[in-house]
Amino acid sequence: MSIKAFFAKKFAKKIYDKTQKWANNPVETQERVFKELIQQAKDTQFGQDHNFSEIKSFSDFAKNVPIRDYEGLKSYVEKVKRGEENVLWKGKPIYFAKTSGTTSGAKYIPLTKESMPFHIQAARNAILHYIHETENASFVSGKMIFLQGSPILEEKNGIKLGRLSGIVAHFVPKYLQKNRMPSWETNCIEDWETKVNAIVEETFDKNMTVISGIPSWVQMYFEKLKQKGGKPVGEIFKNFNLFIYGGVNYEPYRAKFENLIGRKVDSIELFPASEGFFAYQDSQKAKGMLLLLDAGIFYEFVKADEFFTENPKRYTIGEVEMGVNYVLIISTNAGLWSYNIGDTVQFTSLKPYRIIVSGRIKHYISAFGEHVIGKEVEEALKEAMENTTIRVNEFTVAPQITPKEGLPYHEWFIEFENEPEDLAAFSLRIDDAMRKQNVYYDDLIAGNVLRKLVVTNVSKNGFQEYMKSIGKLGGQNKIPRLSNDRTIADKLR
Repeated sequence: MSIKAFFAKKFAKKIYDKTQKWANNPVETQERVFKELIQQAKDTQFGQDHNFSEIKSFSDFAKNVPIRDYEGLKSYVEKVKRGEENVLWKGKPIYFAKTSGTTSGAKYIPLTKESMPFHIQAARNAILHYIHETENASFVSGKMIFLQGSPILEEKNGIKLGRLSGIVAHFVPKYLQKNRMPSWETNCIEDWETKVNAIVEETFDKNMTVISGIPSWVQMYFEKLKQKGGKPVGEIFKNFNLFIYGGVNYEPYRAKFENLIGRKVDSIELFPASEGFFAYQDSQKAKGMLLLLDAGIFYEFVKADEFFTENPKRYTIGEVEMGVNYVLIISTNAGLWSYNIGDTVQFTSLKPYRIIVSGRIKHYISAFGEHVIGKEVEEALKEAMENTTIRVNEFTVAPQITPKEGLPYHEWFIEFENEPEDLAAFSLRIDDAMRKQNVYYDDLIAGNVLRKLVVTNVSKNGFQEYMKSIGKLGGQNKIPRLSNDRTIADKLR
């Protein structure tokens, strides 16, 4: 065992014990975070506008602070962008994470000196929990790659701005600097295809042990590696044994990845966003990710099927139930207040509180009242692929409301790596799995309101070409699993 691995195990035990203290006291932990946030922000413009000095309980807070999305907070963010201080949080942010918005144009999400450390610690602690549980720390001596955005930052009125992954690149701990890849110069390449080619050349003969990134873009890297080396990634990188990912569900990609790698590797799921780092997989044995209750974030939850009603009930951590689809609402030490990040979650455990990301509140299909969510289509595809040689590169689903003939249907656009011999039979397997997942969908099929789903084969690299055409190739960008309209579908056609 190397010295670095020895100390990694010691540190992992320390972090694990620290995590257990707050994880075993979830309600008290969230109450403390809530009080600290209100106290620190009571003299800000937002705090004064919403009577923070008079807030003594969550009930008071809910009465004074409505749920908002970015549009609802935009007037405050614009003041911060102009250089004003003490607007949403004390002082000024140290960064803006710039993200692509669908309705608001570019979003500028503040990152403060209080919030930024949690983004770094959470990613580190996910790896340390893996080390503690598995006692495997051998990978810490090898090379690690993090596929991310460019670390080149702009500046606006004294506040630096860039993609979150690019900002985080500035905070890689010193003890990892020698292990981290790609080089700074390669990481600064803006064009994604050029960047991936450079990463392949730079890493091909290195001892890569950990690889991290959004699965769809790591897949592109693996394909190029395999093409260059003429053999599976696992033979090129013989000590590669840990894949870290976030942003999308890994399950639809798992079979393809194992084929590209040539063997199974352990994986760790993360739930980071510009607005905060919310959860990470703390166990290889338990389902879901540990919700980070002690990370400067106060959580509220609204049942997804009630979200668009007037004054839906807002639940705190002690009130949630297993298996319910909740919209995740956050208040943070970066100055976001009762902020709807757009993700929906379900709890897989209440001791400790673990979640899965079930979808996006705006990414669903309910053209006929079926309320289909991302988790359901991912589970249905996974079930249809079981015990087959079928592998999928990417997919998305949209309704076809006005077909040229026959009943309306759901259209699944799938880019196969290994196509099914009988596409019609495969479509039926997905449809059967969907009907088990979603009772509303089942009723619509049974009632002849919808006909069974249709799978449309997308040509090789079709999704990459689509993302390239809209200027979102690579980085943190990802294909929505579901659309309630035909915007993506028509372009893929």
